[in-house]
Formats: sequence, structure tokens, C-alpha cells
Amino acid sequence: MLTVIRDAWIVTQDPSRRVLRGDVVVEGERIVSVGPEYTGDADEVIEASGDIVMPGMINTHTHVAMSVMKGVVDDLLFPDFLDKVFRIDSDRTDRDLDVGTKLGCMEMMRGGTTTFVDLYYSEDVIAEATKAAGIRGVLCWCCLDERYTTQKGNPLQNCRSFHSRFKRERKIVPGVGLQGVYVCGEETCLGAKEFSDAVDAPMNLHLSETREEVNNMKKATGMRPAEWLNSIGALSRRAIAAHSAWLTMNEVRLMGAAGMSVSMCPVSNMKLATGGVAPVPEFLREGVNVSIGTDGSTTNNSLDMFSEMKILGLLQKSSRWDATVAPAQTLLDFATVNGAEAVGMGDVLGSIEPGKYADLVILDGHAPNMRPLVPENIIANIVYSASSLNVRTVLCQGDAVVRDGAVQTLDADEVMDASEEIWRELCMR
Repeated sequence: MLTVIRDAWIVTQDPSRRVLRGDVVVEGERIVSVGPEYTGDADEVIEASGDIVMPGMINTHTHVAMSVMKGVVDDLLFPDFLDKVFRIDSDRTDRDLDVGTKLGCMEMMRGGTTTFVDLYYSEDVIAEATKAAGIRGVLCWCCLDERYTTQKGNPLQNCRSFHSRFKRERKIVPGVGLQGVYVCGEETCLGAKEFSDAVDAPMNLHLSETREEVNNMKKATGMRPAEWLNSIGALSRRAIAAHSAWLTMNEVRLMGAAGMSVSMCPVSNMKLATGGVAPVPEFLREGVNVSIGTDGSTTNNSLDMFSEMKILGLLQKSSRWDATVAPAQTLLDFATVNGAEAVGMGDVLGSIEPGKYADLVILDGHAPNMRPLVPENIIANIVYSASSLNVRTVLCQGDAVVRDGAVQTLDADEVMDASEEIWRELCMR
């Protein structure tokens, strides 16, 4: 199958960050040509004159199955929020996990996200729903100490079994999850890290999300969370630390030395009023790879990476009193090439280059919010002006999962109707 996207503005995100006008040619799963006009035969031609083609975005921290829980726990103090979420989580069914995942995948693909990192239990159910949706899931089975879990059996062993079952799936990357130091002792943290190393799998964890988490760790160990993880040898270049809002410079340096990634979740942190602003300039200076996550639909209510990019940039500028912090190109890097590095797939994702997977998003370049549109302002328009409503067509690994705004892989109405029934069931429980 050879597909040509014709006469678009191409935001390559290649090492030179070139913006070109021309064609993108896809053969099977991969990009074969970028820029020059293609004059040969094609199985499909997508006319995109004046539109924008950009790499599929990578959401590096979600709890996708929570998409059916929008509005269940809004406007609560953080301890009350946690109590209600944990009570609902402990009683979820495979059906509502399946519907929640499909709903979240539809929202993400319609918003230009082609890869997401998930941290949850029952990732086997989530994996099957993600396969049906057709986008890429880096699915990290949640590990925590047995005395805290509602899972059947040992969470780390469940993670190992999940990895073994799904490691050869086309768009499923099974990974390792750590809930956080508040429920993960040394044995769990080291076991998760060692398994991640052994199978070269990404590891997603919550880190220093709240001041209370940090203070409790200091009381228990005399160290802050990242310091304690470093002291036991649990920091890793495969780790993606979500939130990371309450850190010292010493912790930032330790994370940089370990080659870690972070997933910034500014909307979630602000909605929960947990305080703290992640030290993005210091992360960059110390060699920490910065990416972006939305978190779940209970703490954000949206899985929109366009919104998250913009808000992350504005929060950094506002809190630093410095409009030059986190410029548009840097924010787009966070959502694309840096996200690809975070999940260990920088060689095949994150940019539009020959040989990489055809994870491509076509934006409507004729929409009023995207005009004027000239080479000099395309990056700024994507970051500060665009929304998920501008997404026309989405390819993930060569497969068209969205065409002209319509999901191609799932019965959207069926999923959405089921989501409302499930919402009521969860609230009643």
C-alpha cells in the first residue's frame, strides 16, 4: 500500500527542524520520502494543499481507562479525591475498562496523539481495547507492595506475565509501572527496575507529585523520593517520572545523571491544587529528557496534547516571569521527539523522516485559528493556536485511524453511548 500526502506544509521535526512544502510518501508502515513531489503511481492520494502534516504526538502519562470517570471526582480536596478514586478503582469491571480505554483512544487519536503511555492495572484488558482502536499503547502494569494492592496475586509477577503475553504485538509496548514511593518499598522498586532493565521495557512512575509525598518520605527515610530511589539504585534511563513538581536541584542532577525522562502534567497538577511547578529549565540544563503527559480523565478531564503543550508553556513563563522560557519549538519537541526518546523509540517515532513509522497528523491549514499561515509562524500556530478540532486525518504506523475527523477503527457512537451507562454504574457503586 503506497499513500501520498500531497502538497502540504511538512513540520518534519528532523534534526534541523525543517519546515517544507511538498509531499509525504508512505509505503506500508513507513515513510519513504519527504518533500519532493511524487510523480509515480499510488494506491491512495490524500490532497492536503495548504494543510499541515506533523508527527503524531506522544502522551507520556495517562490512565486511559479512567476516561469514563470524567466529572466523578471534580472539585475535591486532594485527600478526598484519592479516597473516592481508590474506592471506585477497586470495583471496576473488564467491560468498563474496555469502554474507558476505547473512549480515551478515540479522544487521543482525534486530537493528534498516536502513542500514549499508560499506568494502570489490568493492562491486558487495556491492551486488547487499544489494539481495536489502532493507536500505539506503551502500557505499564502498575506495581506496588502486595499489602496495598487490590490486584489478585503479586503485582510485579502480574507485570511479568503481561509483558510475556503482549511483547510481540504490533502496536503494543508492554512496560513496567510503579505507583509511587508511598506504596512501593525497596523490594518492589528494585524488582520493577531490574525487570525493566532485563527486558528493555519503559518504566512509568509517579514521582514527587505532592508536598505531602515528599515530606512523608523524608520522615520515613531522611531522604526525598528521588534521592531515596537513587540510593537504592532504582533510577533508570528507561524511567519516565510523571509530575516531578516538588524536586530540589540535587534530585534534578541525580535524574539527569541517570538519563531519566520526565512527563510534565501541568493541567492535572493545577486542577488538583497540589502546588509546585516542575523545574523545566533545570531539567533541560541537567540533561533530563522532558516530555508531556495529560494524566487521567479524573485529574484533567481531557487528553488533548495541544492544550497541554500550550498550558505547560504558559505556566513555565508565568511562574518564571520570563516569556523566553519554553518557546514554541521546545514545547513541540516535548510532545514529539522527546516523547519518542522517553519511550525508547526515538529511532522510529517523533519526526517525519524516511525510514520512520508513518505516525502522521494532518491539520486543517484553512481554519481561521490557523491563519495567517506562513513558514515563519507554523510552529507557533501549532503550539499556541491549534486545537484537536483542527485534526483532519491521522495515520498510526501507516494505518488510517482518523479520516476527515471521523474515527475509522471503532463504532464511535456505540462506545460513547456505553460510556454514559458505565458512568452511572460507577457513581452508584
